[in-house]
Amino acid sequence: MTKRGKRFLRPRRYPRKKPSIPHLKPGADARLRKIFAKIGVPDNPAFTPDAFQLAALAAVEKSDCLVTAPTGSGKTWIAEKAIARIHDTGGKSWYACPLKALSNAKYAEFSAIFGQKSVGILTGDRKENPDADIIVGTTEILRNQLYDAMHRGQLLATDFVVLDEAHFLGDPDRGVVWEEIMIYLPDRIPLLLLSATIGNADQIAGWLSSIRSARCTVVREMKRPVPLVPLFLHPTGTLLPLTEPAKAVGKEKISKKVSDYLKKKRSRQYRLPDYRVPFDGVLQVLQKYQLLPAIFFLKSRADCDRALELCRGNSPIGHDRKAVLTERIDAFGRHSPHLQRHRQRWFLENLAIGSHHAGQLPAWKLMLEQLMSDGLLNAVFATSTVAAGVNFPARTVVFLNSDRFNGTRFLPLDATEFLQMTGRAGRRSMDNIGFALLLPNKYMDVRWLARLFHSPPEGVNSQIKINFSMVLNLLLSHDPAQIKDMLNRSFASYLIAKGASKKSRRNSRRRLWDDFSNHLNFLKETGYVSPTGALTADGRWASQLRVDQPLLIAEGFRQGLLPQNDAHLLAAVIAAFVNEREFDPKIKKNQVSKNLLGAFNRVVKGLQPFARQMLKCGFDVRVLHLRPVVAIYAWANAEPWEKVRALAEMEEGDLVMLILRTADNLRHIRRLKRAFPGAAAAADQAIELILREPVLFEV
Repeated sequence: MTKRGKRFLRPRRYPRKKPSIPHLKPGADARLRKIFAKIGVPDNPAFTPDAFQLAALAAVEKSDCLVTAPTGSGKTWIAEKAIARIHDTGGKSWYACPLKALSNAKYAEFSAIFGQKSVGILTGDRKENPDADIIVGTTEILRNQLYDAMHRGQLLATDFVVLDEAHFLGDPDRGVVWEEIMIYLPDRIPLLLLSATIGNADQIAGWLSSIRSARCTVVREMKRPVPLVPLFLHPTGTLLPLTEPAKAVGKEKISKKVSDYLKKKRSRQYRLPDYRVPFDGVLQVLQKYQLLPAIFFLKSRADCDRALELCRGNSPIGHDRKAVLTERIDAFGRHSPHLQRHRQRWFLENLAIGSHHAGQLPAWKLMLEQLMSDGLLNAVFATSTVAAGVNFPARTVVFLNSDRFNGTRFLPLDATEFLQMTGRAGRRSMDNIGFALLLPNKYMDVRWLARLFHSPPEGVNSQIKINFSMVLNLLLSHDPAQIKDMLNRSFASYLIAKGASKKSRRNSRRRLWDDFSNHLNFLKETGYVSPTGALTADGRWASQLRVDQPLLIAEGFRQGLLPQNDAHLLAAVIAAFVNEREFDPKIKKNQVSKNLLGAFNRVVKGLQPFARQMLKCGFDVRVLHLRPVVAIYAWANAEPWEKVRALAEMEEGDLVMLILRTADNLRHIRRLKRAFPGAAAAADQAIELILREPVLFEV
């Protein structure tokens, strides 16, 4: 029989019919009545300092202080009062944040408290009133100021430093900056660290006490300012308590009804469908029981955007509320026309819901944050990134996943991440009670999350690592022997000393020093450092490139490969060094000018021998892609935003980040006035060309 005949004898396969989206019938377990009766606004919303706040304020007057307390408990109040005390005596303060958005928010907050003339901001994108008594800025800026102060032999112009979100010390990518600040900060300057999620505060305090003359006091607060109630939504639409008291005192277990549901062999039939969650029905359940506003934590940007479409069936909000939202959106839109015609405006204006993730424009995210904080929205669908460092409170947070994407793969949520996310539930002075709701589906391990409700935060580990920018800047003011002593003062060395044998300590410290020595030897081989360990003339100007790939950019200038007299070309080529994404190399010929292609190829070919040398010595080198170069060149030449997006093949938020990071690299190039005056002038012009709406946004 022919193959064709055999095909006809096979049983016919009909496409599987997708199950319809379930209709949720709002209901609630009787045991929740007493809990729901507590919902409302506190009778006396006036702020009264808690005991831990007063204790921290007293401690920081005498010593360094590490405060670990739940999100929303009032850690900023401690910083505010401590700064006020310094300010009243004529001193200066530095408030360092991990995020530019958080820096902007704190700048506005402190300006309202202390007056516009007393507060400045330094984030790279913004430089206002840099000599003010109170500076708010990013940790990278503070670290760079410490580099400059050590190089010039000057005192850092501040009398008090606050490191907000201090758990970033354990961040794999940026934790090294926090650790450097703690190591370099002069002992005379008191240090206040604030965090909601540090599990090994005593270890960090012990380390700081060992490397600084002042003792570091730990102030803990375990109690949330607003109690948190965990809930479970049965796929029928009935709200259930997730846990119930166990026989052991102080313990809780999964409630019987939830446990019975999880044990059912056919529970797959009763869970919410994996491909289309009935968000409209979920919102109706939350609205009936006064559990709005809510933040839905979803696993991807696409899921956040798709969730809006699944809410179209909801009834529009009232006319008065819609009028207020329209007025607010129009007010933002006067500064950013892109918001006026944003593809998701209809959902925001008619249903009071929005999508918040890194792919959105910064102005759109800022608008959502302000509208949510003002109580004008019902729900925001967001990725877990919204949990870190942004004031974005709600009455309820909703989980559909028990894992999160770390940039490489999906891993189970840990206690620290979960605490950050649940910390958004319950607004101090606005809620008597907050809620965390679990929705069962394919990506939800209910038992795992139930365990996390009572788990302490994870410990923070040292993330110090050697890079060329660090080596060059330390050599500005220290010789290798002094640097070796400094590395021995790292948090990593402290942890090793406390938990390892003498042999292990020696080996681990030697690994850090060996890594430094490898970087140092390469700099010697390539002429940036002399045989005696001092910076050469090239090394001194290269140290000003405090960017991710300082050596490649420096070598590009040293060999005359980078465009130095054309702002458009310089901005475009620098984007290649900034980009971290992989791209399809295929680009249509009509998308690239000969001038641009020639400049790009000249850099790539000219740097190949140097890049091979770096790789041979074990250093990472990123591939330089043409597509981001083409996109930034178009943007620098005033092409429309939509066209540039199409060229970049990026979401708006990613394109904004590429432009902002390119501008940050250009700022460092702008500092090379003595060595490369033409490039410095071109960099200054390039920054003006690429930093415009919708990349920059000011209310």
